[in-house]
Amino acid sequence: MKRDYARLEVIERNEQTIYLLGTAHVSKESVEEVKALVAEVEPEAIAVELCPTRYEALTAADKWKNLDIFKVIREGKLLMLLGNLGLSAYQRRIGKELGVEPGAELIAGVDAAKERQLEPVLIDRDIQTTLKRTWRNVGFFKKLMLLSETLAGAFEGGSDEVDAASVEALKEKENLEDAMGEFAKALPEVKGPLIDERDLYMVSKLQELDAKTVVAVVGAGHVAGMTEHFEDEIDRESLTVIPPASSWTSVLKWLVPAIVLLAFGYGIHNSEGGSLEEMLLAWILPNSIAAALMATIAGAKPLTVITAGIGSPITSLNPLLGVGMVAGLLEAWLRKPTVADCDSIHDDVQSLSGFYRNRFLRVILVTLASSIGSAIGAWVGAAWLVNIVQGG
Repeated sequence: MKRDYARLEVIERNEQTIYLLGTAHVSKESVEEVKALVAEVEPEAIAVELCPTRYEALTAADKWKNLDIFKVIREGKLLMLLGNLGLSAYQRRIGKELGVEPGAELIAGVDAAKERQLEPVLIDRDIQTTLKRTWRNVGFFKKLMLLSETLAGAFEGGSDEVDAASVEALKEKENLEDAMGEFAKALPEVKGPLIDERDLYMVSKLQELDAKTVVAVVGAGHVAGMTEHFEDEIDRESLTVIPPASSWTSVLKWLVPAIVLLAFGYGIHNSEGGSLEEMLLAWILPNSIAAALMATIAGAKPLTVITAGIGSPITSLNPLLGVGMVAGLLEAWLRKPTVADCDSIHDDVQSLSGFYRNRFLRVILVTLASSIGSAIGAWVGAAWLVNIVQGG
């Protein structure tokens, strides 16, 4: 090779040569490496670690203009969207400090393909499938931890310890092995669907190519795992299946309604007059106060606050319709997020003040806050009801 590459594996299989180039997604050096390798080996095919959804997100200038907040709320994708925004905001902040757009090296691979009149090969699994499989693989409390850490990374004001040298050092094999090893120990349930499965998926896509010379541009963390599996037979279809929700999740959804209804039934049947009013108060009061209070803290419109307060005692008995969805849809209708709000999402998501300033993000905040308030109120109300029944 005419140039030394930080992370490059050359795989020979049958009559095909695959140059597997490991990159960092916020690295100017990686952009130059992609251009240099393509010019050096003159490949017949150029593959990149992108799926159609991520490709569109990186290349579409108006990608956020088409974001439908009503659809996001109705389909229950707020936490997934928020996690995406938090991670994206963190990468953008680091990239801004280093003077490079996140994913620039992948776009460099796409551009190099087009310059050679080749169709860029998108080899990554669909991002929604990856996120859903990861989400289903993680427990409830670990989900909260991951989301909070992702948002904390987006909110942090500075990153003095991150510079171009540290980014390039992370691409080195020894550093990568250490980092991936620590990742596997800390979050094995995340590493599987997020890294290992995608290694297999991308290898299977490369195995299908007829080109004799291929340049594949992937994140440096995928190189070692992919290199191990080029001779394996891979069932790619199995990697696209979304696992069903845990049975415990369904049980927990109905636990509070079951406790409440049983408590009401037992209390009415066995208690003396006046207990029904006491039980209604025990259920309605914490539900209404907690949901309305959290909606207020989130900066909801007065009508949304009132709706959250009235709706929480009712929706808490029906896991299929949370008060957060009702409050969020109403807040979106009242606040009417604009295209400008969507365009500034990546900047505004990096601070709490940005969440309050941006109407789109405010709707997300109100939806989540009212949901959390309602959940807290429901558990308090259920405990209060049980205490009344036991006292009776």
